[in-house]
Amino acid sequence: MVPMATTEGCLVASTNRGCKAILMSGGATSILLRDGMTRAPVVRFQSSKRASELKFYIEDPANSTNLSDIFNRTSRFARLQGIKCAIAGKNLYMRFSCFTGDAMGMNMVSKGVENVLDYLQNTFPDMDVISVSGNFCADKKPAAVNWIEGRGKSVVCEAIITEAVVNKVLKTTVPALLELNMLKNLTGSAMAGAMGGFNAHAANIVSAVFIATGQDPAQNVESSHCLTMMEGVNGGKDLHISVTMPCIEVGTVGGGTQLASQAACLNMLGVKGANASSPGENAQNLARIVAAAVLAGELSLMSALAAGQLVKSHMKYNRSSKDVKAAA
Repeated sequence: MVPMATTEGCLVASTNRGCKAILMSGGATSILLRDGMTRAPVVRFQSSKRASELKFYIEDPANSTNLSDIFNRTSRFARLQGIKCAIAGKNLYMRFSCFTGDAMGMNMVSKGVENVLDYLQNTFPDMDVISVSGNFCADKKPAAVNWIEGRGKSVVCEAIITEAVVNKVLKTTVPALLELNMLKNLTGSAMAGAMGGFNAHAANIVSAVFIATGQDPAQNVESSHCLTMMEGVNGGKDLHISVTMPCIEVGTVGGGTQLASQAACLNMLGVKGANASSPGENAQNLARIVAAAVLAGELSLMSALAAGQLVKSHMKYNRSSKDVKAAA
């Protein structure tokens, strides 16, 4: 059972159909590729030369261990993974990436970043800290750096849907799905100049699960970055479908996860709170659940489009004004 909070009438039914098709075909496999929340402060110097000196200082392996120790002192769970630097004139942007246990981790990373900045101020007293967040993170905004480097949990999820299930449950064919995915999710998105939007409606599922489980719904922006791919397998008879999501930003402790209804949903999924034996595993599993739900949603919507069922299903299952008045 995957909890979803949405006002779109068809979304739950459609995602449920995708789950049914995946289950009947043997299930899905998800893999966690990376786990690191980011924060990128911006600092200013009097010259580009001076800004570059700090960049080279940070990138020197001789200093990395010391900076990690300073960062890690601020938390039992925070562990600095690396700092990626970028210069714009006299300004230096430092993108800190950090493991944050079962927390989504924005506050944890920000605290560690401030500790490092205080330390660097001693070595570079002419450094002017403009902001602890300089938008090179990038939080709650579409950004190529997140699409390429990842932010939060990076997950890929895949399944093989048998021809019989595609025909019977999804009411379409494998060749029709392959053609639609190429022309819609790949070519159509490229024509639109999409950034991270090479999918049918990943944001629908991400938002619904985020609200139900107490995540920050504004982080749907980057968490919905998704590449949906389809390929014929077993002689072209069956369908291999996958979603690659580099920026799923979730946590199972802190923030909205402490609200009663959201905590109950996390408990239902078996990921509530911190994992005592393996810190970070609960949040990682939640990210994998999000990706699997997106996989189901992509499969079902694409099938509805391929079969020409989208408008008909919305007319049948969407909430009408009559339904709303009756509920009130």
